[in-house]
Amino acid sequence: MNTSTDRLLIVAITPLILERGLLWFEKNSTGIERARTKLSFWQKNTIVLEKGQKTALSELTRRLSDFGYFKYETVELPGEFSQLGGTLTLFPVNIRQAYRIEFYGNTVAGIAATNRENPAPEKPLSEIIYEGKKRRSEIPHDLVNLKEGDYVVHLDHGIGRFYKKKYIHLKDDRLSSVYVLEYANSDTLTVPEEIAYKLSPYIGFQTPEIHRLGGNLWHKIRRKVKEDIIKTAKELLSIYAKREIAERPVYSAPDDMFAELVLLFSYEQTLDQKRTIEEIMRDFEKPVPMDRVVCGDVGFGKTEVAIRSAARAAFSGRQVALIAPTTILAWQHFQTFSERFYKFPVTVALLSRVQRDAEQKKILRDLQAGSIDILIGTHRVLQNDVQFKNLSLLIIDEEQRFGVKQKEKLKGLKSALDIISLSATPIPRTLYVTLSGLKNISLIQTPPANRLAIKTFVVLRSKKIIRDAIFEELNRGGQIYYLHNRIATIETALSKIRELAPSHARLAIAHAKLPDSELINVIEDFRNKKTDILIATTIIENGLDLSNVNTLIVEDATRLGLAQAHQLRGRIGRGDKQAFAYFLYSKKKMTETGARRLEALQLYQGLGQGYEIAIRDLEIRGAGNILGKEQHGSINRVGLNLYCQMLNEAVEQLKANQTDSKSNATFIS
Repeated sequence: MNTSTDRLLIVAITPLILERGLLWFEKNSTGIERARTKLSFWQKNTIVLEKGQKTALSELTRRLSDFGYFKYETVELPGEFSQLGGTLTLFPVNIRQAYRIEFYGNTVAGIAATNRENPAPEKPLSEIIYEGKKRRSEIPHDLVNLKEGDYVVHLDHGIGRFYKKKYIHLKDDRLSSVYVLEYANSDTLTVPEEIAYKLSPYIGFQTPEIHRLGGNLWHKIRRKVKEDIIKTAKELLSIYAKREIAERPVYSAPDDMFAELVLLFSYEQTLDQKRTIEEIMRDFEKPVPMDRVVCGDVGFGKTEVAIRSAARAAFSGRQVALIAPTTILAWQHFQTFSERFYKFPVTVALLSRVQRDAEQKKILRDLQAGSIDILIGTHRVLQNDVQFKNLSLLIIDEEQRFGVKQKEKLKGLKSALDIISLSATPIPRTLYVTLSGLKNISLIQTPPANRLAIKTFVVLRSKKIIRDAIFEELNRGGQIYYLHNRIATIETALSKIRELAPSHARLAIAHAKLPDSELINVIEDFRNKKTDILIATTIIENGLDLSNVNTLIVEDATRLGLAQAHQLRGRIGRGDKQAFAYFLYSKKKMTETGARRLEALQLYQGLGQGYEIAIRDLEIRGAGNILGKEQHGSINRVGLNLYCQMLNEAVEQLKANQTDSKSNATFIS
C-alpha cells in the first residue's frame, strides 16, 4: 500500500451509494472515472483532490458536509472526517483506507494514507455508517417516542408525518426495521433504520406545511434558511469574539481553606457535579474570562457548584456577585452561603429591597471599599449606585428568568468578568452542540444519591383527594405546599383548606404582593417548621430547598406551563423521603393543550427527566426565544433540530474561514 498519493477521488453518500459496498467501488473505479466526464450524477457527487491544487480547506469541509460526511474529533469509519488546524483527515466511502490531507494556506500540500481501514469491505455502506452512528450513540433516541401523525423532518425530503414503523425481509432473509412517512398528495417514503440519522422530530411554533416528495421546494427552503442562519452565526461569533480578546489574571490555586469548605458539603457529590466543578476550576486557571452555562434539572446540585466557584474567587482575594430573579431566591442563597462561609474570613452580604435605606448605603460603601467579598442580590445589583472594588466573578441564577437587556447589562459590568449562568431549563442536544461551539456548557444530569422519584398524580379535583393528601403528609411529620395561583382569591383558598385540614394544622399565605420583609418572615417560619401548610402562588417556583416539604397540591394545574409545573414539582422530594405531587384539574377548564401538559407530567416523573420535559414543552408551546424571535420563521420552516444542525455547521464554517484568513495572511507575509 502506497503511503502517499497525488490524487484522491471522493464519492458522496447518496441513497444509491449507501446500497453499495467497498468491493463494488474497487471493481467499478475505472468506470466511475469515465462517468465523471459525461454523466451529471457523477459530476455532482464526486470531488477530486490533487497535490498542489488550490482550494480553501473551509470550502472543502463544507462540501464534505453537503456530501453527507460526518465531522468528528477522530475518524474511525468510512463517511467521516476531522479537522485540526490545516490538517484534514478523511475516510472516503469509496476507498479502502482513510487519508490525511495537509494544507498550506489554500493549497493541498500532501495526501497520505493512514492505517485506518474499512472494517467490512463486503458490507453495504449503510450498515457500516449505521454501526458507526450507533457506536457513537447518535442514533436519534427521540424517534422511539414517535406516534402516528407526529411531524418528522427528513434531511433530504423535508417535513412529513410519521405513519408507522414496520419490519421487512431483506434479500438474505434478514429482518430490518423501517420508518414509513407520509407526504402531501398521499406520497409515502420508507426510511431504513440504517439511515434513520436523517430523521428528526419536528419542533417549531406552529403546524408545519407538509411537503411533496420530489421537486425543488425543500432544497429552496433549506437554501433560504441557510442564508438567514449565516447572518445569525455571524452575530453570535461577533458577540463571543469580543470576550476572547479580553484577559485577566489567573486565580490562586485551591488551598487548605478551599479543601475545608469542600468537606462541609454534607451530601455525596454526583459525577456530573464533580465534572462541572472541575471544568470551572480549569477555567479559573486560564488567562481568559470564563463564560459557562451550568444546565441541570431542579434539585440536582447547581447551588453547590456556585458555592465552590464563589469560594475559589473569594479565597483569591476577588469579589463575587450572585444575582437571582426574586427576593425569596436571593434570601435563600444568602442563608445558604452565610452558613457555608461562617468559619472563613469571607464576608457575605445581601442587597435587595428588604434592607432599609441606611443599611443599603452601608453595604454599598463596604462593597466599594472591598470589605464585602460575596454580594448576593436581585436586579437591585444592576443599579448605577452599585460599585465594586474588585468584581471578578458574576453568577446568574435562573438565567432564563432574566430579560435580554438585563443580561447584557450584567455582562457589560466588566469586559474581563468571569460569568457562570445557572439554568434549570435543560436544552435540546442539538442546541447544546450549537452553543457549545461558542461558549462552555456543563450539563448536570445525574440525581443526588438516595433521591427518590416524585410520585405524580394527575386527577380530577375533589375535597377527598385534598384532605387525604394533607392528612397523610402531616401524619408523618411533614409539610405541604398548596398552590393557588390567584392573589385575589387566595384568602378564600386559605379558608377552604382550613376546613379540610386537621384543627391543629398551622397555615400561612405567600404571594408577590406581600411586603418583602413579611414574605421572608413567612418563608422563614415555614423553613423553621412553625407552619405546616403554605398556601402560595408560583412565587415558590424557584429557590426553596426544604427537605421536610414533600407534598405538593396544585389546585388548577391546567393554568400552568409544562416547564413551570416541572419546576414547582422540583420544590419537593429534596431529601431521602418519598414525595407526592397532586396536579388537580376540572373537566370544564380542560383544554387540548392543558391535557397534553398534564399527560407529559404524568409520563415524565422519573429522576432527571427534565430533558424530556423540556422537549415536550418545546413541542407544545414552540421553542420560546432560545435563539431570539427573529429566528422563529426559519425554525418553523425546517424545525428546531435541523435549524440547530445547520447553525452549528455555519458557525464551524465561519470559524474555519477566519482560520483560513489568518493562515493566508501569514502565508502572504
